[in-house]
Amino acid sequence: MSTFEFGRDEGDLEGEVTRGARAIVVLPDIRQKGRGQKGAALSDDAETRLEEGKGLARAIGIEVVDAFVLPIRAVRPATLFGEGQVERIGVALAQSEAELVIIDGSLSAIQQRNLEEKLKHKVIDRTGLILEIFGERAATAEGRLQVELAHLDYQAGRLVRSWTHLERQRGGFGFLGGPGETQIEADRRMIRNRMARLRRELEQVRRTRGLHRDRRQRAPWPIIALVGYTNAGKSTLFNRLTGADVMAEDLLFATLDPTMRAIRLPGVEKAILSDTVGFISDLPTQLVAAFRATLEEVTAADVIVHVRDISNPATAQQKIEVEEILADLGVIGEDGSSVPIIEAWNKWDLLTPDEREMRHDLIAHGVPEVPVVPISAATGEGVSDLLDRLSILLTGGAQELELTVPLSDGQRLAWLHAHGEVLSEREVEDEAGVPALRLNVRLSPKELGRFTRI
Repeated sequence: MSTFEFGRDEGDLEGEVTRGARAIVVLPDIRQKGRGQKGAALSDDAETRLEEGKGLARAIGIEVVDAFVLPIRAVRPATLFGEGQVERIGVALAQSEAELVIIDGSLSAIQQRNLEEKLKHKVIDRTGLILEIFGERAATAEGRLQVELAHLDYQAGRLVRSWTHLERQRGGFGFLGGPGETQIEADRRMIRNRMARLRRELEQVRRTRGLHRDRRQRAPWPIIALVGYTNAGKSTLFNRLTGADVMAEDLLFATLDPTMRAIRLPGVEKAILSDTVGFISDLPTQLVAAFRATLEEVTAADVIVHVRDISNPATAQQKIEVEEILADLGVIGEDGSSVPIIEAWNKWDLLTPDEREMRHDLIAHGVPEVPVVPISAATGEGVSDLLDRLSILLTGGAQELELTVPLSDGQRLAWLHAHGEVLSEREVEDEAGVPALRLNVRLSPKELGRFTRI
């Protein structure tokens, strides 16, 4: 990915994470209640979280040569870890001949700098690693703008990591010169200016997306959004339903840019299916802010399909992470109102017969409280059931109405034919003796509300 470094020394460890680098992954397991740190795993799911950290590293082509959990009972402000634990990391580096240390948690700028000084190796935290992945995967101009803004926001607070050359001063202006500004101040100013330009460009993107959403809402087709934890199988399901060739691999964040395609459903002539970026626990706040314009596509959906990897031991925690982000976007309101959601329990084919039976019992007893459809996006099992459930949800609540519309009102007549199911029509005269059409139409409450506003 592109890095945004202003004024590096040749000896600075700050640099680009290179594909194929050998790395060790260290998970800080903070166990003392009340002394936690964002990005640290809880003790009871530390091993699962460690596997996810390794998956993040592999997603960018890094070779993980060692990985382990370090329990932390007292957070050290300078290094996060105790002296003995730092030595343990150093020994692991030497034994595995690794070039990079990945801390699967959140490091402050000071902690990151101090660890690099002690270990003499490059150190990145979970946020930095996710930013690297997003930087490599962003394919569209909008995606690259969003990633660059997030990266600059992250880097702005970490200029302290660069070495003492940043305190050198540049000469001032005028007859006598003067102290001028330090290199670090100049770097910060450059970053702030660049971020301001990016925000203006993304604001234009946001307005354009808003116009597109308004146009789609005026169109007759419902929108179905696929959401879920990264690597849950959204893109595989999207490809199966649409025949598209969106990148779908067993990788975290295999796809970033939202994709839309038309699909057919039973009783629904056409619907728009949208594949969105995957969510993950402790998604960097910089990325949530930068990708808000993209994620807001979910808020315009008529139905949300929450794709869950039901074979993952952490599937319940992943569901909580996804729902928290949906709530942050306003998809799930504080009063409990939300866009209709269906859970697609994906990777059903990977479960044992006993696991399938146990989950069938959960569904039968109404756990969870939203509609659930077991599927396998890879084999196609259950996909037709999912389409049937979507069709029922999209057409449910539709009512048959008799409407009289003047023949001269072509706009409303065309709208009814485009958005509703016209069952019959005949020419009549209205109360004023004006030629009109009397139509029997089936409309959903949402479509009826739109029609009354025309």
